[in-house]
Formats: sequence, structure tokens, C-alpha cells
Amino acid sequence: MSLDADAGLLSPVSAAPSVAALTGDRAVLAAILDVEAGWAAVLEEAGLAPAGSSAVVAAAAEPGRYDVADIAVRAQGGANPVIPLLADLRRQVTALDTHGVGAAAAVHASLTSQDVLDTALMLVARNAVGAVLADLGRATAALADLSAAHSTTLCVGRSLTQHSLPYTFGLRAAQWFHGLAAAGRQLAGLGFPVQFGGAAGTLAAGSALTANSAATPFNLADSLAAHLGLAPAAAPWPTNRLPVTSLGNALAAVLDAAGKTAADVLFLSRPEVAEVAEPRAAGRGVSSAMPQKQNPVLSVLVRSAALQAPQPAAQLHLAAANFNDERPDGAWHAEWPALRQLLALALGAVGQLQELTGGLQVFPAAMRRNLDLAGPLLLAEGVAAAVAPLLADRDGLGGKQQLQAVVDRTLQVPAADQAAAYRRYLRETVPEDVLPDSRLAELLDPAGYLGESAGIAHRILAAYPDFAGTDRPHPDAIGAPRG
Repeated sequence: MSLDADAGLLSPVSAAPSVAALTGDRAVLAAILDVEAGWAAVLEEAGLAPAGSSAVVAAAAEPGRYDVADIAVRAQGGANPVIPLLADLRRQVTALDTHGVGAAAAVHASLTSQDVLDTALMLVARNAVGAVLADLGRATAALADLSAAHSTTLCVGRSLTQHSLPYTFGLRAAQWFHGLAAAGRQLAGLGFPVQFGGAAGTLAAGSALTANSAATPFNLADSLAAHLGLAPAAAPWPTNRLPVTSLGNALAAVLDAAGKTAADVLFLSRPEVAEVAEPRAAGRGVSSAMPQKQNPVLSVLVRSAALQAPQPAAQLHLAAANFNDERPDGAWHAEWPALRQLLALALGAVGQLQELTGGLQVFPAAMRRNLDLAGPLLLAEGVAAAVAPLLADRDGLGGKQQLQAVVDRTLQVPAADQAAAYRRYLRETVPEDVLPDSRLAELLDPAGYLGESAGIAHRILAAYPDFAGTDRPHPDAIGAPRG
């Protein structure tokens, strides 16, 4: 790597060799060469290129033969990297064609630069998305395990930053799982279509090439898709960019869901909350100034990626809306870095996420401590629902209003005294003959006011078995829903 190469110094979430291998310049170069070699093979199979030519082109399409930095600079002459690379590829093919089979005739015949680059970027995206889905599957399987293990672990639910109702950590993990699995299913359902339209999207050159053959341009395009492992396209899509914007949407959705999970972990791992902690690793989470710190850097990096994702996703839509004429000007060019950034962010973030979820430390005692901070006031909604119908109207106030007055009085006393005050005011308002002590104890037990938490978690995991993994108990074994 040259001294001035971009190694990702300011993009730590995606600064990994595995990310560079799938989305870097050399990955794009290799994909372009794969398209050209694949096309030569398709032409030879159809009898439209000399016998033996595809082997020569394949040998010449070895990425190590090419100077990526030099091609990048020369790409300014034609506004895309395919043009200078083709000149180099043709030289390599000519040099390697020692038996004079005429292999150069198979290079790029009837194609245009957009055919090759769009198809190459679909190859890059397919490979990157495969890696994203693999890591995402590991992350969601870990969350499914956490949900099962903590189906009855009490914690506090929070609404608008405040304690709201009793909750379970199992449901929280299931909701993290839900967002990631739903986004992952959207990503997994994408197609990566081949592009084949020629200079103006009419297949004129392809028609001329196949004029005296049994093949058609459509046959050739389908054969290229099969050769590369891409989806066939019903028609050329040089200005219809749904394949690109759909990919951007799905990647952004994955990053949204990952960011939500990371944001929750960041809050829950604060020392004053301390309900979870990231997995430890040597050298991770260190501070340059404070030796005692253990920063939750996995979540920090995941969240950083989520916060960056909306801009490149929007850029893809902005470009798509400005694809003018039958082949566009700068709008097409504006897609490339945005798409690659999204792929790199997703790869980096989900790689960090699968490590985070796989080793997340959970502290039920701290969860119960935080749940108890609100005391019985946390059950005020459930108390009102059960007790209000039992209260006779008094001073023009219905039962619900009387119980709200109990809460209002309780909130006037210091926080440390509110638990005792609530019980006292409640008993003053609701005598024991109306609400026996045993029933009051039930109503003030947070484990008794979880609604359908177990059922919700069950339904979430059951809806996405492909993301839940198999090495864990079935939800029926850990608390099935009622009814």
C-alpha cells in the first residue's frame, strides 16, 4: 500500500481487511475483470468468439496484472474506470494470445462501460451482502438465545427517558432481534441483476453481433447472469435504478436496526445503570488519558455507522431521480461512492454487532435494582385498571380520578419516601374490605404486570426462524403466550 493510500484512518468501523477485500478498489477491479472474462466465455459458448479466446481473456483478467492507482488516475479521461482498464486488458490479451486465436475480438464486444460497471457493482454488492447476512445471522441467533435465557428476567421499561412499566430483558432482546431480522429478510430478498443494454440501452450492437446466430442479445444477457451468479434482468436498466436504491434501502435498514441496538447498549452500560456490559478483549475500550475506563467501543462503532448511513442512502435516491436521457451524466457517477460506502458501513457495523451480541454480559440484579427505584408507582396503571371499578363515586370523583389523586399526592413527597407514601395513600383511599392486602400485594408485584411480554417475544422469534438459529430451546419451552 502506498503511503498516500486511504486505509480508513478516520473510518474505524469499516477499517478492516475483510471489508477492504469485499468493497475496496481491488474488489471493484476484480469484479470488472470477472464481467469481461465472463462475457468472453458467453460469446465463445454461443459461437460468437473464436475457440480458445475465453481462456486467454480469463488469464489476462488476473487482477494482479493491473495497477489500480494508475487506472484510477486515467479514469478521469473517460469519467469511469472501465475505459482505461479495457485498454490494459486488451494489451494483456494480445500479449497472452501466443497461438493467435484472435482472443481480442471477445473483449467487450457489443458492451458499453455502464453494462460492465453496473454488473461489476452488482457482483461486489452480492459478495458484500452475503458477508453481511452471515454476520447478521450470528448476531440475531445470539439475541434469540438472550431472549430465551432472560424470558422472565425483570427490568424496567422506559418511555421518553422515564421509567414506564415493568418489562423483561427477554422482550428487549427480542425487539432488538425483531428489527435486525426484519431488515435482514429485506436484504436477503434482494436480486442482483446483470446489466446489458449497449450504448443507448437498445441492444443495437448486441443485435448486430447475433444477426447470423441462433443467439439473441437476451440469451447472451441471461447466460452472463448465470455465469456470474447474478439475477437475469427482464430488460436493460441504465436509467431505472431500483436495483441500486432497493439495495441502499435494505442496507440502511440493517444499519438503523443495528444502531438502535447499539444505542440501547450504550445507555444500559452506563455505570449508573450497569444492566449490561460489552464483552471484554485485550486493548479494547481503552482511553488515552484515563486508565480505569472501559469504553463500550463496539457499540460506539456500530452507532457511528448507523449515523452515517442516511446520507449515502439519500444520495442513491437523489442520483436515481436525476438520471436524465437514455444514459445519464454525473448522476450515475454519484452512485458509486455512496453505494460502496453503505456496503462498507454495513460490513463493518454488523461485524462489530455479532461480536457485541455474542458476548454481551447481562446483570439481572442491576436490572431489578433499577426496576425498584420507581417502587410501586410503576404499577399505578395496573392498580387503576383493577381498582377503579371497585371504588364508589366520592365527591363527584370517579375511581380513576381518585387513584390519580393518590399518585399526585405521592409525587409531592421526596423520591426516597414515595414507595411508602404511595402504599399509605392508596390504603387510605381504598379500604381493605374493598381491596384485601393479599390482592394489593399481587397488584404491586411487577412480575404480575408484564402483559403479553412472553407472547410478544414468542411471536417475534417464531416469525423469523431463519434468523433465530437452531441451537436453543423452542419458545414454547420458555414461556408460551396465553390463549
